[in-house]
Amino acid sequence: MTVIREKATLAGSIEAPPSKSLTQRAIACAVLAAGRSRLRANSLCADASSALKVARALGAVVEREGSWISITGSPLFRELAAQPLEDRGEAPMDLDCGESGLCMRMFSPIAALLPRSTRLLASGSLSARPMAMMEEPLRSLGGSCGTREGKAPISIRGPLRGGFLAMNAGGSSQFLTGLLLALPLAGEDSEILVHGTVSRGYLDLTISSARAFGVTIRRDEDYGRFTLPGKQSYKATEFEVEGDWSSAAFLVVAAALAACDEGVLIRGLDKDSQQPDRAVLDAAAAAGTPFEFRHDALKVGRASLKPFSFDATDCPDLFPPLVALASACPGETELKGVGRLGGKESDRAASLMAMLKHLGIGSEIRGDRMHIHGARPSGGRVEAWGDHRIAMAAAVAALAAESPVVIEGAECVAKSWPRFFEDFDSLKA
Repeated sequence: MTVIREKATLAGSIEAPPSKSLTQRAIACAVLAAGRSRLRANSLCADASSALKVARALGAVVEREGSWISITGSPLFRELAAQPLEDRGEAPMDLDCGESGLCMRMFSPIAALLPRSTRLLASGSLSARPMAMMEEPLRSLGGSCGTREGKAPISIRGPLRGGFLAMNAGGSSQFLTGLLLALPLAGEDSEILVHGTVSRGYLDLTISSARAFGVTIRRDEDYGRFTLPGKQSYKATEFEVEGDWSSAAFLVVAAALAACDEGVLIRGLDKDSQQPDRAVLDAAAAAGTPFEFRHDALKVGRASLKPFSFDATDCPDLFPPLVALASACPGETELKGVGRLGGKESDRAASLMAMLKHLGIGSEIRGDRMHIHGARPSGGRVEAWGDHRIAMAAAVAALAAESPVVIEGAECVAKSWPRFFEDFDSLKA
């Protein structure tokens, strides 16, 4: 799909979509719980739909009720909680994770609880993303795990027994999230020592999600040691998914670039959210963006647009919207954390620099930092590279461009925000 975006002024209010990260974590907890849980999410993206598909494949009963999702937990895990099952030699169970990296890395340890063979399948860009980090940890905890040259499909056999694990989590926190959710059901207590922990806020989301379903996970202040008592049980609950700060970051930047005098209202965001991408407000403020919380809405005004520095190491999904913001800030902006941009839906560093080049904006990478020489984007033709956040970044950058921006492959926004372009257009004054 080809989409053309032009300079515009934005006004009015908009509801942020539900958090993709929280939705998938809540789905996993509901699958593991005894009884019927209800999750409130006013819309579902492709990644959340993949998690629901995996939930059904694992034996959970899933029903949609308007803005609520009803999930009755899988009997496989209730039986496991009573006593470890014997491997009955069933045919491998296939779990189709679509293009969701979190879904695959989170459900792999969960599937490894079961004493049977499971295959986790990928499609699209997920087929090329790294998965080898799961092999040795799952083996050391009592399961088996194999990949195809470090990538999907992933073959797993359990059950995990729990115990001690030392691991490096410098590339992603998603697999560690899966371990934290799975090991409370193992037969033994577990302790995980972690080196190079990144995206710490997402681990707090995991811990708080598990707590909402009655499970205890403990960590130290440095996120280097996690203790998980075994033989716990997840309990069915009602869970309301808050708005997604990762998606709202594009709305914050859009308002900074093009809001009318009254500003733009973004509804559904938790002011005190643990989501790491709430830090977009810090970067936006550094670029001269006025904002304030009003009751249940965030009001964002047009920025004075000045270059800024920001460390996105623990919130790498902010790189695309912040690159769009930097493109219109006269002077040199510095964004740290380039090393976290590999292994995404695209090679995000290369994709973002290509986008900037086609928009007439200079950039270079020096070590772990991207330097953007902002001015005024010229407009042009941009490839999304199958990456939802690149397509959104190009659409936002177009608000300050001198001529239209043509986005090739824009349909990839469905991965996290299927109605992105329709919702975005609703703000045009």
